[in-house]
Amino acid sequence: MTETIAYKILTPAENEALVQDGQFAGSADDLRDGFIHLSTADQLGETLDKHYAGRTDVVIAAIALTQLGDALRWESSRGGQLFPHLYGVLMLTSVIAAGKLERAMDGSVKLPA
Repeated sequence: MTETIAYKILTPAENEALVQDGQFAGSADDLRDGFIHLSTADQLGETLDKHYAGRTDVVIAAIALTQLGDALRWESSRGGQLFPHLYGVLMLTSVIAAGKLERAMDGSVKLPA
């Protein structure tokens, strides 16, 4: 894959833990599945709608994939799409931008800058 940035959706408590601890081991779903779920920019809206419907308090963290090394794997998931999965801890130093979920007038997700 040629993507260099992926996105992690975090609840306010998860984001606070990431910032305070400097790392994040994953959500309950991540821990259950054995990896941290990430989404590309094109996958982010669908992920939000499927797993965070109606939530407006989540934080979108932009992750520099080049910093994840061999812990990053692209694996088939929803509809056969390849999703970035992090087999390891997400370090705060890999987060290049973050912000509360914002949507454009057309409903698309505004990516953190």
